[in-house]
Formats: sequence, C-alpha cells, structure tokens
Amino acid sequence: MANTELLFDQLDESALLRIAAKLASLASAGLVIYLQGTLGAGKTTFSRGFIQALGHQGAVKSPTYTLVEPYTHLTPPVFHFDLYRLAEPEELEYIGIRDYVEQQALMLIEWPQQGVGFLPAADICLSLRVNQNASRQLTLQANSAAGQNILDQIA
Repeated sequence: MANTELLFDQLDESALLRIAAKLASLASAGLVIYLQGTLGAGKTTFSRGFIQALGHQGAVKSPTYTLVEPYTHLTPPVFHFDLYRLAEPEELEYIGIRDYVEQQALMLIEWPQQGVGFLPAADICLSLRVNQNASRQLTLQANSAAGQNILDQIA
C-alpha cells in the first residue's frame, strides 16, 4: 500500500462535511469505517455529511441510545452505529451484529473500541481531534486494499 494515512488539519465544520461527502462518493457496499475521537470531536457531524451525501434527506441523529440507525433506503444501505453506551462488547450479539455485516452495507461505527472482538475489521479508521482553536484535525488510515484505494483517490 502506497499511502497508509492522510492528515487534514485546521478543519471547520464545512470542510469536515466536504471530506465526508468525498469519502461517501468513493465508498462501496461492504466498506467499514471506524470513527474515533472524544465526545464533541465531530464523529456524528462527519456521519451526517457522509449519509446526506449519499442522498438521505432530513436529520441524521446519533444513535447513542438505539446503538444503530439504519438508512436502508440508500444505495448502498448504510448502518450508523454509536457504541458509546455499550456496556460489554457481547451486547453486539444481542442486537444482531452478524445480520448487519451479512447485508454488505456501508457501516459507520462510532466508538468502535467498545465492540472489540465482535465488529468487522475496519477498512478505514477515521480519528477526529479538536484543536486548541476549536478547529478539527482529521486522520484517515487505510487498513485494507479497499480503504487504501479510497485514500489514494482522496489524496
């Protein structure tokens, strides 16, 4: 793999949404994206931009309490997970994580560290950090050939 990581610094919300839209335009069924960062870093904002770029009209809320928000009307379908409130990774079995994986949908997974051992491997790991001036820093890391192909096209 040529590039394994891309770094974007000093991003405002509109720049973050543009990157999300670009990534969405390159994504295909079966792609798994992990979204990492502290509370308020912009994971849900990125997800909103990604999902709306695929054609979703309306709000994109964080599935903090429901754990997963399906967008099955999109092509390909998208499942947006927020595992912040997951007490044990085994709880993913109760919500049928295998059924979601088998559907070959795009998966956006916030707080993936909460589901270690039960989640599919990430093609792209996205990390967000808030800078001291309230701008964002975004790092995209490819973990598969599919992820690398997308990063090559973004770079």
